[in-house]
Amino acid sequence: MSVPLVRLFPLDLLKGFVAVGRRMSITQAADDLCLTQSAVSRQIHALEEQLKVPLFVRKHRGVAFTAEGERLFRSADSALQQLQDVVAEVRRIEGQRPVTVTASIGVTGLWLLPRLGSLQKTHPHLDVRLSASNRIGDLRAEGIDLAVRYCRDAAAPPGAIRLFGEHIAPVAHPSLVREIAEAGGHDEPLLSLPLLEFDDPRTWLQWRSWLEPGGYHQASQRGMLRFNQYDQVIHAALAGQGIALGRLELVRPLIDGGQLVIVPTALQAPPSPNAYWLVHASDQPREDVRRVAEWICQEAAHTVTTRARATAT
Repeated sequence: MSVPLVRLFPLDLLKGFVAVGRRMSITQAADDLCLTQSAVSRQIHALEEQLKVPLFVRKHRGVAFTAEGERLFRSADSALQQLQDVVAEVRRIEGQRPVTVTASIGVTGLWLLPRLGSLQKTHPHLDVRLSASNRIGDLRAEGIDLAVRYCRDAAAPPGAIRLFGEHIAPVAHPSLVREIAEAGGHDEPLLSLPLLEFDDPRTWLQWRSWLEPGGYHQASQRGMLRFNQYDQVIHAALAGQGIALGRLELVRPLIDGGQLVIVPTALQAPPSPNAYWLVHASDQPREDVRRVAEWICQEAAHTVTTRARATAT
């Protein structure tokens, strides 16, 4: 019959007993437990008082088990070893903080999310958390490990890694381009369909910077739809609601997959002075963060290569 839990001796006493039994030395056990030799001796004495039997025979150079002590040690050593293993595993799992990556809502939805499958395939045990936000905050204060920033070269933070530049072209659902061809209407396709506008102050992302240099001071004859998030603009284009200004590095997979097409136009694209940069919160990132950063750089290199091939063809 087992002893009720309430009558079981304090487990600290058992820890001291096992430490001595593993070393067969009170002095060495004290070193293992970061205690004094007298403190460990008191633990052993207190345990013997609780059990009403001696557990060790004290010798000049160490100790030896009594029969009762050896029987208790065989069970206690195995139980504590299992407990040590489980605690180590729990602490290891809890210690694996997720790698937090922040980027704008558009970059997260159009560039990062579609590529996460390759990261999970390459590093299946990594725990990654995406934080989509257009706000630029303090990475360390907010517990963020990596950030993808969109800015000019001169504004890139020290140590930032340039991922890729930006090229822009009108994009639309293939059905709309066919509609233009079949209608045989206006010579400039951009004036034949609704335009999808991203509410952003940067001029190269605005339709006005495309239309006015060509002498068109009004928007499309079919009107304009405005959105406050860039991924909404692209989703509207995918739904066939109009022509969007496609940031080609972000929407290239949609073009390659035939979901969007570049709309032919005689108008010239205003150059984008911005690029996309990878920023580390720490100069000495932990291993998981380093692996995610390497993956982002590899995906960025693939983006640049894909863009170069598309331009060549």
